[in-house]
Amino acid sequence: MHIGFVGLGVMGRPMALNLLRGGHQLALWARRPETLAPLLAAGAVGCATPAAVGQRSEVVFTMLTAGADVERVTLGLDGLVDGLAAASLLVDMSTIAPEMARSLARRLDARGIDMLDAPVSGGSQAAAAASLAIMVGGRAAVFDRARPLLALLGKTIVHVGDNGAGQVAKACNQMIMVGAIQAVAEALHFSATAGADPVKVRQALAGGSAASRVLEIMGGRMVDRDFTAGVEARLHHKDYGILMAEAHRLGVPLPLAAQVWQQLNALMAMGGGASDTSSLLRVLEATRALPDEQARRRRAR
Repeated sequence: MHIGFVGLGVMGRPMALNLLRGGHQLALWARRPETLAPLLAAGAVGCATPAAVGQRSEVVFTMLTAGADVERVTLGLDGLVDGLAAASLLVDMSTIAPEMARSLARRLDARGIDMLDAPVSGGSQAAAAASLAIMVGGRAAVFDRARPLLALLGKTIVHVGDNGAGQVAKACNQMIMVGAIQAVAEALHFSATAGADPVKVRQALAGGSAASRVLEIMGGRMVDRDFTAGVEARLHHKDYGILMAEAHRLGVPLPLAAQVWQQLNALMAMGGGASDTSSLLRVLEATRALPDEQARRRRAR
């Protein structure tokens, strides 16, 4: 099958490579041409514009940072729609607002083009291993058409509902996951402040009902003081912005998520956007350092 892919970042590159390994012909466009190199070496074809990708493709995948990026690549100047034929399919795997996904689907449908919103979870390691969780919104018949391709990218593939439903599921995923990261940060910070070894505390918790992948992976980064980004915190901050805006639109109270949102805001204010989200621990440590510093200044007077 002739497939297009736009968005060759940390997630997009291994996903595109897995489609290529599946025996499909792949056309690519990237804002930064240097990201094309490993895929071109594997047999993909580079294109000058998204429109040129559309001309060469029956199905196009997008994996971009924000809804505005997806809208621009799809409907902007030399966008995908300028090349896609009627009855072709766009599968957007970015994390964007549900209403943006619905809006894009409506505008593409007016041109005879199908669309699925299919955001993912699992990170770059799962992208490379083709073991992503994929949450899909769109018509059932369109989902059935895309499923063999999605199976080259992930293991847990769920048709959640109509267009936008995949993005709702992804918002729920981020709400739970980042909330759990914050909980692990608080537990390890509390243990250190209370005089217990956070390494030993994490080891003990891992054998009980508090065990989780977040405790294992993010907790490991916290105790190792390794805040090199797996996924940059700024992206989770962006995703939480989508979640909180949607909750505001619907009038849905999310009290715990709102507190986590403020911690992410604080992390951004501290300049931690390029760090891993496990660096939420640093926000707690900085907050505790404030009264300590104030006490030191009082003693010095």
